[in-house]
Amino acid sequence: MNEDGPLPPFGTVFAPYMTVATLKDGNYEYSGEAVPVENLPIHPAAHALHYGSTCFEGLKAFPQRDESVALFRVQAHAARMVHSIQHLHMEPPEEELVTRLIVDAVAANKTACPPAPGSMYVRPTLLGTMKHIGAAGSPSDEAILYVLCCPGGDYFAGGIRPLSIFVETELPRTIPQFGTVKCGANYATALGPTVEAKKKYGVDQVVFVSGDGLTETGAANFFLVDDTRLITRDLDGSFLHGVTRASLLTIANDLGYRIEERPIELKELAAVAPKCEAFLSGTAAGVVPVGSVWLAGKQVEFGDGKAGANTLRLRAALTDIQFGRAADEHDWRTTVAC
Repeated sequence: MNEDGPLPPFGTVFAPYMTVATLKDGNYEYSGEAVPVENLPIHPAAHALHYGSTCFEGLKAFPQRDESVALFRVQAHAARMVHSIQHLHMEPPEEELVTRLIVDAVAANKTACPPAPGSMYVRPTLLGTMKHIGAAGSPSDEAILYVLCCPGGDYFAGGIRPLSIFVETELPRTIPQFGTVKCGANYATALGPTVEAKKKYGVDQVVFVSGDGLTETGAANFFLVDDTRLITRDLDGSFLHGVTRASLLTIANDLGYRIEERPIELKELAAVAPKCEAFLSGTAAGVVPVGSVWLAGKQVEFGDGKAGANTLRLRAALTDIQFGRAADEHDWRTTVAC
Protein backbone atom coordinates (compact mmCIF):
# COMPACT_ATOMS: atom_id res chain seq x y z
CA MET A 1 0.00 0.00 0.00
CA ASN A 2 1.15 3.49 -0.80
CA GLU A 3 1.18 5.33 2.51
CA ASP A 4 0.76 8.68 0.78
CA GLY A 5 -2.04 7.68 -1.59
CA PRO A 6 -5.80 7.59 -0.90
CA LEU A 7 -7.29 4.45 0.57
CA PRO A 8 -9.54 2.50 -1.80
CA PRO A 9 -13.33 2.61 -1.25
CA PHE A 10 -14.46 0.03 1.25
CA GLY A 11 -14.83 -3.48 -0.16
CA THR A 12 -13.55 -2.77 -3.68
CA VAL A 13 -9.95 -4.01 -3.47
CA PHE A 14 -8.86 -7.49 -2.39
CA ALA A 15 -5.59 -8.70 -0.95
CA PRO A 16 -3.86 -11.40 -3.03
CA TYR A 17 -4.37 -14.46 -0.82
CA MET A 18 -7.28 -16.32 0.76
CA THR A 19 -7.74 -19.39 2.93
CA VAL A 20 -10.16 -22.18 1.98
CA ALA A 21 -11.64 -25.19 3.75
CA THR A 22 -14.12 -27.68 2.27
CA LEU A 23 -16.91 -29.64 3.96
CA LYS A 24 -17.48 -33.19 2.78
CA ASP A 25 -18.71 -36.31 4.57
CA GLY A 26 -19.26 -34.29 7.73
CA ASN A 27 -15.70 -32.99 8.02
CA TYR A 28 -13.96 -29.74 7.14
CA GLU A 29 -10.61 -30.11 5.41
CA TYR A 30 -8.03 -27.31 5.37
CA SER A 31 -4.54 -27.55 3.91
CA GLY A 32 -3.11 -25.06 6.40
CA GLU A 33 -1.86 -22.73 3.67
CA ALA A 34 -3.24 -19.62 2.00
CA VAL A 35 -3.80 -19.76 -1.75
CA PRO A 36 -4.05 -17.03 -4.41
CA VAL A 37 -7.45 -15.37 -4.72
CA GLU A 38 -9.21 -16.82 -7.74
CA ASN A 39 -12.65 -17.87 -8.91
CA LEU A 40 -14.17 -20.69 -6.88
CA PRO A 41 -15.03 -24.04 -8.49
CA ILE A 42 -18.79 -24.02 -7.88
CA HIS A 43 -21.35 -26.00 -9.87
CA PRO A 44 -24.36 -24.16 -11.39
CA ALA A 45 -26.63 -26.43 -9.34
CA ALA A 46 -24.91 -25.54 -6.04
CA HIS A 47 -27.37 -25.33 -3.16
CA ALA A 48 -26.24 -21.79 -2.22
CA LEU A 49 -27.22 -20.44 -5.65
CA HIS A 50 -30.76 -21.80 -5.45
CA TYR A 51 -31.75 -22.07 -1.80
CA GLY A 52 -29.64 -19.52 0.03
CA SER A 53 -27.37 -21.84 2.01
CA THR A 54 -24.76 -19.13 2.50
CA CYS A 55 -23.65 -16.85 5.29
CA PHE A 56 -20.68 -14.67 6.13
CA GLU A 57 -18.89 -12.77 8.87
CA GLY A 58 -17.02 -9.48 8.98
CA LEU A 59 -14.17 -8.32 11.20
CA LYS A 60 -11.07 -6.16 10.94
CA ALA A 61 -7.31 -6.33 11.39
CA PHE A 62 -5.58 -3.10 12.42
CA PRO A 63 -2.00 -1.89 11.95
CA GLN A 64 -0.21 -1.45 15.29
CA ARG A 65 2.40 1.07 16.34
CA ASP A 66 5.11 -1.62 16.34
CA GLU A 67 4.29 -2.41 12.67
CA SER A 68 2.51 -5.66 13.56
CA VAL A 69 -1.14 -6.31 12.66
CA ALA A 70 -3.82 -7.28 15.18
CA LEU A 71 -7.28 -8.74 14.68
CA PHE A 72 -10.04 -7.27 16.83
CA ARG A 73 -12.22 -9.79 18.71
CA VAL A 74 -11.60 -12.65 16.31
CA GLN A 75 -12.97 -15.28 18.70
CA ALA A 76 -16.30 -13.46 19.05
CA HIS A 77 -16.63 -13.24 15.27
CA ALA A 78 -15.75 -16.92 14.85
CA ALA A 79 -18.46 -17.82 17.37
CA ARG A 80 -21.03 -15.71 15.50
CA MET A 81 -20.03 -17.37 12.20
CA VAL A 82 -20.69 -20.78 13.72
CA HIS A 83 -24.03 -19.50 15.03
CA SER A 84 -25.04 -18.39 11.52
CA ILE A 85 -24.03 -21.74 9.98
CA GLN A 86 -26.02 -23.64 12.60
CA HIS A 87 -29.11 -21.58 11.73
CA LEU A 88 -28.74 -22.72 8.12
CA HIS A 89 -28.89 -26.29 9.50
CA MET A 90 -25.51 -27.10 7.99
CA GLU A 91 -22.61 -28.89 9.65
CA PRO A 92 -20.74 -26.18 11.59
CA PRO A 93 -16.95 -26.05 11.77
CA GLU A 94 -15.18 -25.78 15.10
CA GLU A 95 -14.70 -22.16 16.19
CA GLU A 96 -10.96 -22.87 16.35
CA LEU A 97 -10.92 -23.72 12.62
CA VAL A 98 -12.75 -20.50 11.71
CA THR A 99 -10.27 -18.55 13.82
CA ARG A 100 -7.32 -20.31 12.20
CA LEU A 101 -8.61 -19.59 8.68
CA ILE A 102 -9.00 -15.92 9.59
CA VAL A 103 -5.58 -15.60 11.23
CA ASP A 104 -3.84 -17.42 8.38
CA ALA A 105 -5.53 -15.23 5.76
CA VAL A 106 -4.46 -12.04 7.52
CA ALA A 107 -0.92 -13.35 8.02
CA ALA A 108 -0.62 -14.14 4.30
CA ASN A 109 -1.83 -10.63 3.42
CA LYS A 110 -0.12 -8.69 6.21
CA THR A 111 1.88 -6.47 3.85
CA ALA A 112 -1.36 -5.37 2.15
CA CYS A 113 -2.73 -3.87 5.38
CA PRO A 114 -2.71 -0.07 4.97
CA PRO A 115 -1.32 2.25 7.65
CA ALA A 116 -3.68 3.91 10.13
CA PRO A 117 -6.35 5.13 9.78
CA GLY A 118 -6.80 2.34 7.24
CA SER A 119 -7.36 -1.29 8.19
CA MET A 120 -7.92 -4.73 6.71
CA TYR A 121 -11.52 -5.88 6.50
CA VAL A 122 -11.80 -9.67 6.73
CA ARG A 123 -14.72 -11.58 5.19
CA PRO A 124 -15.17 -15.28 6.05
CA THR A 125 -17.88 -16.79 3.82
CA LEU A 126 -19.64 -20.14 3.63
CA LEU A 127 -21.30 -21.47 0.44
CA GLY A 128 -23.36 -24.63 0.35
CA THR A 129 -22.04 -26.53 -2.69
CA MET A 130 -24.20 -29.65 -2.77
CA LYS A 131 -25.25 -30.19 -6.42
CA HIS A 132 -28.98 -30.80 -5.96
CA ILE A 133 -31.68 -28.44 -7.24
CA GLY A 134 -34.38 -30.70 -5.81
CA ALA A 135 -33.20 -30.14 -2.24
CA ALA A 136 -35.25 -27.08 -1.28
CA GLY A 137 -36.29 -28.86 1.91
CA SER A 138 -32.84 -30.16 2.85
CA PRO A 139 -29.64 -28.42 3.96
CA SER A 140 -26.47 -28.68 1.93
CA ASP A 141 -24.09 -31.37 3.21
CA GLU A 142 -21.15 -29.95 1.24
CA ALA A 143 -19.65 -26.48 1.48
CA ILE A 144 -16.74 -24.16 0.81
CA LEU A 145 -15.60 -21.98 3.71
CA TYR A 146 -13.17 -19.25 2.65
CA VAL A 147 -11.70 -15.99 3.94
CA LEU A 148 -11.05 -12.86 1.85
CA CYS A 149 -9.19 -9.73 2.98
CA CYS A 150 -9.95 -6.18 1.82
CA PRO A 151 -7.55 -3.33 2.60
CA GLY A 152 -9.35 0.00 2.69
CA GLY A 153 -10.77 3.01 4.44
CA ASP A 154 -14.14 4.18 5.76
CA TYR A 155 -17.35 2.28 5.12
CA PHE A 156 -19.34 5.46 4.50
CA ALA A 157 -18.15 7.71 1.68
CA GLY A 158 -16.99 11.09 2.92
CA GLY A 159 -15.35 9.83 6.10
CA ILE A 160 -16.65 10.69 9.56
CA ARG A 161 -19.61 12.96 9.04
CA PRO A 162 -23.07 13.08 10.63
CA LEU A 163 -25.46 10.83 8.75
CA SER A 164 -29.12 11.40 7.97
CA ILE A 165 -31.38 8.45 8.85
CA PHE A 166 -34.94 7.56 7.88
CA VAL A 167 -37.02 5.73 10.51
CA GLU A 168 -38.89 2.84 8.85
CA THR A 169 -41.97 1.88 10.87
CA GLU A 170 -43.93 -0.28 8.42
CA LEU A 171 -41.49 -2.74 6.84
CA PRO A 172 -39.40 -5.15 8.94
CA ARG A 173 -35.62 -5.21 9.00
CA THR A 174 -35.68 -8.95 8.30
CA ILE A 175 -37.70 -12.07 9.08
CA PRO A 176 -37.67 -13.46 12.63
CA GLN A 177 -35.76 -16.65 11.75
CA PHE A 178 -32.79 -14.69 10.41
CA GLY A 179 -32.60 -11.64 12.65
CA THR A 180 -29.41 -12.85 14.34
CA VAL A 181 -27.96 -14.61 11.28
CA LYS A 182 -25.40 -12.80 9.14
CA CYS A 183 -26.58 -14.01 5.75
CA GLY A 184 -27.44 -12.46 2.41
CA ALA A 185 -31.18 -12.94 2.91
CA ASN A 186 -30.98 -10.75 6.01
CA TYR A 187 -29.42 -7.86 4.11
CA ALA A 188 -31.56 -8.27 0.98
CA THR A 189 -34.69 -7.66 3.05
CA ALA A 190 -33.41 -4.25 4.15
CA LEU A 191 -32.19 -3.23 0.70
CA GLY A 192 -35.50 -2.16 -0.88
CA PRO A 193 -36.63 0.18 1.93
CA THR A 194 -33.14 1.68 2.09
CA VAL A 195 -32.99 2.39 -1.65
CA GLU A 196 -36.46 3.97 -1.60
CA ALA A 197 -35.71 6.16 1.41
CA LYS A 198 -32.47 7.38 -0.16
CA LYS A 199 -34.39 8.38 -3.31
CA LYS A 200 -37.28 10.05 -1.49
CA TYR A 201 -35.55 11.73 1.45
CA GLY A 202 -31.88 11.88 0.46
CA VAL A 203 -30.85 10.01 3.59
CA ASP A 204 -27.76 7.88 4.12
CA GLN A 205 -29.41 4.94 5.87
CA VAL A 206 -32.66 3.54 7.27
CA VAL A 207 -33.15 2.46 10.86
CA PHE A 208 -35.85 -0.14 11.38
CA VAL A 209 -38.41 -0.50 14.15
CA SER A 210 -39.11 -3.92 15.61
CA GLY A 211 -41.78 -4.45 18.24
CA ASP A 212 -41.65 -1.45 20.53
CA GLY A 213 -38.46 0.26 19.47
CA LEU A 214 -35.60 0.97 17.08
CA THR A 215 -33.14 -1.80 16.34
CA GLU A 216 -30.57 -1.28 13.59
CA THR A 217 -29.97 -0.06 10.06
CA GLY A 218 -29.09 -2.41 7.23
CA ALA A 219 -25.53 -2.71 8.53
CA ALA A 220 -25.17 -1.13 11.99
CA ASN A 221 -26.69 -0.94 15.47
CA PHE A 222 -28.28 2.30 16.72
CA PHE A 223 -27.33 4.20 19.91
CA LEU A 224 -28.32 7.29 21.88
CA VAL A 225 -25.79 8.90 24.22
CA ASP A 226 -25.50 11.94 26.48
CA ASP A 227 -23.02 12.97 29.17
CA THR A 228 -24.14 10.28 31.61
CA ARG A 229 -25.76 7.37 29.78
CA LEU A 230 -25.58 5.16 26.69
CA ILE A 231 -28.84 3.70 25.38
CA THR A 232 -29.35 0.93 22.84
CA ARG A 233 -31.99 -1.67 22.12
CA ASP A 234 -31.89 -4.77 24.31
CA LEU A 235 -31.02 -7.96 22.45
CA ASP A 236 -33.72 -10.12 20.95
CA GLY A 237 -34.08 -12.25 17.82
CA SER A 238 -35.07 -9.41 15.48
CA PHE A 239 -31.63 -7.95 14.74
CA LEU A 240 -27.95 -8.79 14.55
CA HIS A 241 -26.04 -8.89 17.82
CA GLY A 242 -23.10 -6.69 16.89
CA VAL A 243 -19.61 -7.38 18.22
CA THR A 244 -18.82 -3.67 18.00
CA ARG A 245 -22.05 -2.99 19.88
CA ALA A 246 -20.96 -5.29 22.69
CA SER A 247 -17.49 -3.72 22.72
CA LEU A 248 -18.90 -0.21 23.03
CA LEU A 249 -21.11 -1.20 25.94
CA THR A 250 -18.04 -2.48 27.77
CA ILE A 251 -15.99 0.62 26.89
CA ALA A 252 -18.81 2.98 27.92
CA ASN A 253 -19.14 1.19 31.24
CA ASP A 254 -15.38 1.53 31.78
CA LEU A 255 -15.70 5.28 31.08
CA GLY A 256 -18.45 5.68 33.67
CA TYR A 257 -21.55 5.89 31.48
CA ARG A 258 -24.76 4.31 32.75
CA ILE A 259 -25.74 1.55 30.31
CA GLU A 260 -29.40 1.20 29.34
CA GLU A 261 -30.28 -1.76 27.11
CA ARG A 262 -33.98 -1.30 26.44
CA PRO A 263 -36.53 -0.33 23.79
CA ILE A 264 -36.16 3.15 22.28
CA GLU A 265 -39.68 4.23 21.41
CA LEU A 266 -40.36 6.77 18.68
CA LYS A 267 -42.02 9.20 21.09
CA GLU A 268 -38.92 9.16 23.28
CA LEU A 269 -36.64 9.58 20.27
CA ALA A 270 -38.32 12.84 19.24
CA ALA A 271 -38.36 14.14 22.81
CA VAL A 272 -34.70 13.52 23.65
CA ALA A 273 -33.16 14.39 20.27
CA PRO A 274 -32.47 18.11 21.05
CA LYS A 275 -30.41 17.20 24.13
CA CYS A 276 -28.59 14.02 23.16
CA GLU A 277 -26.45 12.45 20.44
CA ALA A 278 -27.03 9.46 18.19
CA PHE A 279 -24.63 7.18 16.35
CA LEU A 280 -24.35 3.89 14.52
CA SER A 281 -21.89 1.13 15.23
CA GLY A 282 -20.71 -1.87 13.24
CA THR A 283 -17.54 -3.70 12.29
CA ALA A 284 -17.32 -2.05 8.88
CA ALA A 285 -18.74 1.31 9.95
CA GLY A 286 -16.97 1.61 13.30
CA VAL A 287 -18.68 4.48 15.16
CA VAL A 288 -20.47 6.97 12.90
CA PRO A 289 -22.46 9.98 14.19
CA VAL A 290 -26.08 10.49 13.23
CA GLY A 291 -27.03 14.13 12.72
CA SER A 292 -30.75 13.77 12.09
CA VAL A 293 -33.63 11.38 11.53
CA TRP A 294 -36.71 11.57 9.35
CA LEU A 295 -39.54 10.71 11.71
CA ALA A 296 -43.26 10.91 10.87
CA GLY A 297 -42.58 13.19 7.93
CA LYS A 298 -40.31 15.57 9.87
CA GLN A 299 -36.53 15.87 10.04
CA VAL A 300 -35.45 15.83 13.68
CA GLU A 301 -31.91 16.90 14.59
CA PHE A 302 -29.82 15.44 17.39
CA GLY A 303 -28.25 18.30 19.33
CA ASP A 304 -26.74 20.73 16.85
CA GLY A 305 -26.72 18.16 14.07
CA LYS A 306 -22.95 17.67 14.28
CA ALA A 307 -20.79 14.87 15.64
CA GLY A 308 -21.17 15.11 19.42
CA ALA A 309 -18.43 15.03 22.05
CA ASN A 310 -19.64 11.78 23.62
CA THR A 311 -19.84 10.02 20.26
CA LEU A 312 -16.32 11.11 19.40
CA ARG A 313 -15.08 10.09 22.85
CA LEU A 314 -16.45 6.56 22.45
CA ARG A 315 -15.12 6.33 18.91
CA ALA A 316 -11.66 7.40 20.05
CA ALA A 317 -11.67 4.93 22.93
CA LEU A 318 -12.61 2.09 20.57
CA THR A 319 -10.10 2.95 17.84
CA ASP A 320 -7.32 3.51 20.38
CA ILE A 321 -7.74 -0.11 21.48
CA GLN A 322 -8.03 -1.39 17.91
CA PHE A 323 -4.91 0.41 16.66
CA GLY A 324 -2.87 -0.45 19.75
CA ARG A 325 -2.72 3.08 21.11
CA ALA A 326 -4.38 2.02 24.38
CA ALA A 327 -4.00 -0.94 26.71
CA ASP A 328 -5.95 -4.06 25.76
CA GLU A 329 -7.66 -4.48 29.13
CA HIS A 330 -10.22 -6.98 27.83
CA ASP A 331 -7.85 -9.12 25.72
CA TRP A 332 -9.57 -8.20 22.45
CA ARG A 333 -6.54 -7.97 20.18
CA THR A 334 -4.92 -10.98 18.51
CA THR A 335 -1.51 -10.22 17.05
CA VAL A 336 -0.93 -11.90 13.69
CA ALA A 337 2.53 -13.26 12.92
CA CYS A 338 3.87 -13.56 9.38
